[in-house]
Amino acid sequence: MGIIRKTKSVDTLLHIFERSNTAISVVELVDLLHHKMNKTTVYRILERLEDEGTLHCFMGKDGLKWYARCNGCSSSRHMDSHPHFQCMTCGKTECLTMDIAIPAIANRKIDSVALLLTGSCEDCLS
Repeated sequence: MGIIRKTKSVDTLLHIFERSNTAISVVELVDLLHHKMNKTTVYRILERLEDEGTLHCFMGKDGLKWYARCNGCSSSRHMDSHPHFQCMTCGKTECLTMDIAIPAIANRKIDSVALLLTGSCEDCLS
């Protein structure tokens, strides 16, 4: 899709991810930004940021899309084959910084991988 224009709306959304080190659900983003932009604008910006390799998304335990910052991705290559963890108690959702070896499958080309681990985070275990 090319380089996204740096509008005030894009900057506002990116600022949320700069302040957070966890993933954020699309519902939470729409709620946080409802006074600054409409839902359609939020979805459109998220899609563009994902296309350019700034954000990646995954499905949470509730079936909602969650978004997190990419690390080393670009518009031509997403390197998001890492697991995500979602706490069943507090809802905290985060990227886990571990590599997963994706096996080669005969006569198949794997484009994406989704692995969601659920349980209790370190704060809820205390």
